Amino acid sequence: MAVKNAMTADFLRSAYGGESMAHMRYLYWADEAKKEGFPNIARLFEAISYAERVHASNHFKELNGNTADATVTAGAVFGTGKTVDNLQGAINGELHEVEQMYPVYLNAAEFQNEPGAKRSFHFALEAEKIHAELFKKAQDAAKQGKDMELKAVYICPVCGHTVLDEAPDACPVCGVKKEMYKEF
Repeated sequence: MAVKNAMTADFLRSAYGGESMAHMRYLYWADEAKKEGFPNIARLFEAISYAERVHASNHFKELNGNTADATVTAGAVFGTGKTVDNLQGAINGELHEVEQMYPVYLNAAEFQNEPGAKRSFHFALEAEKIHAELFKKAQDAAKQGKDMELKAVYICPVCGHTVLDEAPDACPVCGVKKEMYKEF
């Protein structure tokens, strides 16, 4: 089913652009973390990069691949710096999505009766809340010159739900079984 409302389609395109950029930015920042001797923080960036790709893919699917000739810009930081600074950029971006962007997009999708967009925005919003917390935890460690402690990072391939150390039996956001989670 195609998106019926122009506003919701614009929001999906905007979210697609932002999530796509976050996906790539986090891969670059993972490389920087590795260089600085933070392999677990690097793994966290790689895992969350995958979650952002899941979100971008969900938004793209809701548009039926129809991005038109839309120019999409994202207001997040660009480039690389020290890992502590990159983590602050990640925290700021995730908090923007949690506090400003996705609540508005979700409300518009609900108001315009766009169930697919509503689902896509909801999935992203719930994951971004977790991402902000995890990046803060990583930054606290990096500020002390330490790597983050973790066994593994698990990402739900349907909604991007993110959890450390062990996947849940079922995703609390979308219900996917534990076996489907991608391990980093």
